[in-house]
Amino acid sequence: MTKSLKESGFIHISEAYDQAIAYSQKRRTGEIKSIKTPWNKFNDVSMDGLEWNSLTVIAGRPGSGKTLIGSMISREAFKLNPDQDFCVLDFQFEMLARNIALREISGNTGINVRRLSSVGTKLTDDDLDAAIKYCNENKYKEIYTYERPLTVESMREKIFKFYELKKKPILITIDHSLLLKKSASEKDRIETLYNLGNMLAETRRQLPVCFIVLSQLNREIESTERLAKNSIGNFVKDSDVFGADALLQFTDILVGINRPAKYGLTSYGPDRIPVDMDTLAVHFLKVRNGEPRLTLFRADFAKSKIYQII
Repeated sequence: MTKSLKESGFIHISEAYDQAIAYSQKRRTGEIKSIKTPWNKFNDVSMDGLEWNSLTVIAGRPGSGKTLIGSMISREAFKLNPDQDFCVLDFQFEMLARNIALREISGNTGINVRRLSSVGTKLTDDDLDAAIKYCNENKYKEIYTYERPLTVESMREKIFKFYELKKKPILITIDHSLLLKKSASEKDRIETLYNLGNMLAETRRQLPVCFIVLSQLNREIESTERLAKNSIGNFVKDSDVFGADALLQFTDILVGINRPAKYGLTSYGPDRIPVDMDTLAVHFLKVRNGEPRLTLFRADFAKSKIYQII
């Protein structure tokens, strides 16, 4: 390959082969590993966890557990991946960092958030001591939160600045995509999402990052037709994700979360899967290196925990 072609950004097939074999060898020796999540089924459907330089989009209606899933992945990442040196950056535009921390404390102490807030039952000294103990044991984790809404370009600048300061791989969560600020040059939210997808794709080529983006499902999932009992229409489709075309082309894993009992269903889909208010139907709609599938999770929202069922 001539120097001029390489300098112009063209990659010869021989170089691509070299990169592929080097990657395979490093995966084999464990030099390159994915970020394991708290759930075996999630790890299995992905590349034994979330690959570095990948983008995962998790979408659901309000109250479906998507924020809790995202925060459990980022907050438990250090415990589940102790042999990797990385940090976490949460762009948290929906909830205060304090509230995410309360959920984390709740999920790891068993004290529900309402009790931590002395709602209904006043927090006891023992419960407070348990919460303080958990915080003291975990406050040295390299987890950072940015709460101020940003445009796509200003987010890119923040990511590069953060990497310049930390000089290590970054697990980045964005909650959620619809709350990004629209720039003066963007005509609508869809254009903002296209620009976000382009920015994330370009950034993961340049930096050692792993992106988790939380998004919304459209209201169509709640329509009378889609809520017909034991219908295939109960299931989440990739087109249910708001602005799906804008993000889907850049996404390695697309996850759609449904909470069927919230809409009055007691069984889900044509196979009549029994569901209750704690059941989350987690649809892996796009899996770049695997097969789409449906997995059931159970949510304990009071104690901020989500468990795998099947």
